[in-house]
Amino acid sequence: MKAATGELNLTVITIIAIGAVIAFFWFLFPQIKDSITNQWNETATCVEYNDDGSCKRYRE
Repeated sequence: MKAATGELNLTVITIIAIGAVIAFFWFLFPQIKDSITNQWNETATCVEYNDDGSCKRYRE
């Protein structure tokens, strides 16, 4: 009986941890998506780059 209780506790802790990771990702996903979109759009409209990789001239 003791072993079954320990396994149940471990299962509950695992489910809570997975839920916390999902909640954290759910909260940050809009910011991550906006960042990726902005970087993609900048790359798509950039015509010439500086030596450091930043955009020097954008497409008009």
